[in-house]
Amino acid sequence: MPDYKAPLRDMRFLMDEVFDFASGYETHGLVDASPDLVSAVLEEAAKFAGEVLAPLNRTGDEEGCKIDDGVVTTPAGFKEAYQQYVDNGWAAMTGPVEYGGQGLPASLGFVVNEMIASANYAWNMYPGLSSGCGAAIRAHGTQEQKDVYLNKLTPGHWTGTMCLTEPHCGTDLGLTKTRAVPQADGSYLVTGTKIFISCGEHDMAENIVHLVLAKLPDAPAGTKGISLFIVPKFLPDANGEKGERNALKCGSIEHKMGIKASATCVMNFDGARGFLIGEVNRGLNCMFTMMNHARLGTGMQGLCHGEASYQSALAYAKDRLQMRSLSGPAAPDKPADPIIVHPDVRRMLLTMKAFNEGNRALAYYTAQLLDKAHYSKDESVKSNAEDQLAFLTPICKAFMTETGLEATNHGMQVFGGHGYIREWGQEQQVRDCRIAPIYEGTNGIQALDLLGRKVLMSQGKLLRAFTKEVHTFCKANEGNATLGEYASKLSSLNVQWGEVTQKIAMKSMQNREEVGASAMDFLMYSGYVTLAFFWLKMAVAAQKELDAGTTEKDFYQGKLATQEFYFKRLLPRAQAHLDALEAGADTLMQMTAEQF
Repeated sequence: MPDYKAPLRDMRFLMDEVFDFASGYETHGLVDASPDLVSAVLEEAAKFAGEVLAPLNRTGDEEGCKIDDGVVTTPAGFKEAYQQYVDNGWAAMTGPVEYGGQGLPASLGFVVNEMIASANYAWNMYPGLSSGCGAAIRAHGTQEQKDVYLNKLTPGHWTGTMCLTEPHCGTDLGLTKTRAVPQADGSYLVTGTKIFISCGEHDMAENIVHLVLAKLPDAPAGTKGISLFIVPKFLPDANGEKGERNALKCGSIEHKMGIKASATCVMNFDGARGFLIGEVNRGLNCMFTMMNHARLGTGMQGLCHGEASYQSALAYAKDRLQMRSLSGPAAPDKPADPIIVHPDVRRMLLTMKAFNEGNRALAYYTAQLLDKAHYSKDESVKSNAEDQLAFLTPICKAFMTETGLEATNHGMQVFGGHGYIREWGQEQQVRDCRIAPIYEGTNGIQALDLLGRKVLMSQGKLLRAFTKEVHTFCKANEGNATLGEYASKLSSLNVQWGEVTQKIAMKSMQNREEVGASAMDFLMYSGYVTLAFFWLKMAVAAQKELDAGTTEKDFYQGKLATQEFYFKRLLPRAQAHLDALEAGADTLMQMTAEQF
């Protein structure tokens, strides 16, 4: 069975040496997040992930979830692990203090969540949506709703879901058929069926709070007629405790390719009592608060599976003997050399390492933006952070899951035939990771969101919020004796990024299909350039330590070598995406449906 060990050295490198989380915490007045506390949190989270959750990963996959008359039972050990998670305060870590949380920074929660999700992603799904559910209620709920639900969601006694998709519609939520009929007491009776509801029913928490999109009887057509409702499994009583059972039930659970220990439910609402959250017909706006949390979390899924796969593949490559090095025996005392000496195996391992560590840097930078958006008292800092978050969220979700899946597939390939065999754990990682590009709006939808809404509709404002950061960094490092050539390369790409955006905008004025035809290649191009920025930031930090005479030469030289690999072996893919998007919409749209 593969083990997972949290990559604490790499995490601390980013938190301490690249992004300086501690200074940010001090600036935002987050005095409780002292270096000693942060270090203790990381150590304990690593233990919980590695010793409690990782051993349940394979057994959970083999056992899966069971359903009996609408009651879902999770695999052995899951419920007990969740209770430990709640008892030890992990659920409450970043929650608001007034509702039982510890008030620690969102960025620290991000790092802890990476460990938990890497160890056992299916288990992580159960508490995973609760923070987003809580965020939506906190942002849009009444004070009474906050008092009732946040006091239970924040410490993890109750979990949350979001119920969007229906059998006849996925992304096109304007086709929603679920109905909410107003009642004299101010509540609503919600009726309809929702599908693909992650953890919609389970035995791990005492109550489940569903956020359900539905339409009122007189609602206008399309997305402008959608409202959002809190529909709990058990209605809260007068004291805010679990009361009577609501009229909703899990009809079935899906038989999935992966994350089998996570219950993906068909939820039937049969006149279930619900409570409007936010304004009538503005439900989609409220739901996006939760959805954006989920999209960042799904981006992390790519990183988490890639990291777990890499750890196993690296250990195997150092141990597995196969053939001799082309330059002569590397281990003459053994019958063959370990496969890590072979160039193609190194190509796969380095690709995994470059994507994993680059994506981790992107994720932690985004987490730091969350801190600024939540806690900064400087309105200009807050506004800039919100602009960058809006721009980077679709990149995080789509690019990190595309490259995370590639990394996970490479890990399976390193094992050769053994990778296809269940006992090594790699085939489970691939199966579990495959959903990530689909979840929370497919990557094609993320690409449309990035190019259409975030870039073109903002007239380039959100793109410039980020490229300004890149420009400033490149300017500061263009004279670097070791890394200046890479700063110049990134600077050129940063300028090109703006130019290609202008080209797409001009072409789309003549043909609206150009945006859809260009979107995915534009997103991938954006992702490769973004990761180049973060790899250069890491390289500059590593070179600084080497120049200072560090005793950890292998760690920092490994960073520089991986940065060089990324720029010379992976970054060239950006040009291929640029060539593809410049081919235009006709290459996709000129064929009739009958010609396929």
